[in-house]
Amino acid sequence: MMLAALIFDVDGTLAETEEAHRAAFNRCFLEAGLDWHWSQADYAKLLKVTGGKERMQHHRDACGSGPCDDQIAALHRRKTAIYGDIIHGGGLALRPGIDALMGSARAAGLKLAVATTTSRANVDALTRACWGRDAAHVFDVIAAGDEVPRKKPAPDVYDLALSRLGLPPDQCIALEDSRNGLVSAKGAGLRVLVVPATYTQDETHDEADWQARSYNAADLPADLRFAG
Repeated sequence: MMLAALIFDVDGTLAETEEAHRAAFNRCFLEAGLDWHWSQADYAKLLKVTGGKERMQHHRDACGSGPCDDQIAALHRRKTAIYGDIIHGGGLALRPGIDALMGSARAAGLKLAVATTTSRANVDALTRACWGRDAAHVFDVIAAGDEVPRKKPAPDVYDLALSRLGLPPDQCIALEDSRNGLVSAKGAGLRVLVVPATYTQDETHDEADWQARSYNAADLPADLRFAG
């Protein structure tokens, strides 16, 4: 069937955001008086757990003590606000080729969607930082992790995006950077392009329909090269 939409992951796919997230977590922990500090090595392991609240719960359980779930929810709200401040301060850029790919897809008549584990607030923070607009003015459909019962690698958020697009999976392609995202998208019946990010470049993505080193047109599969 004819391609009708692209569905983008956010963190690691649209932009390399994970260091900003890590900094926001650590600043939040410091403000709260917690003796937690996540190094890059720590965070690389924690990224196997999808969802910020879930990462904090996992870390607490591994430590054997720490904030209760309600306190973690409050900490995560504060972390989200700090993350927004960090990326609005500058320094966040789209991954090379993403903006051109989205523009050429739009020109070819495709819909653009997001299916992400992160919260809607974080999606809006990123699009305001990179495009100066809220996500609803950049994408036709946004499906966020706080809207579904199970986060990636479960297919729920991709199923939600497909439902909101009103399209079958064979008319869409998912763009991902991680193994959890790849498994999620394949579980929803989608074809998937994986372009690994800094924190996911050592993962295995063999189930992907395509793998590429960047979103620049020269690196993309023919299915994602649009005349515009």
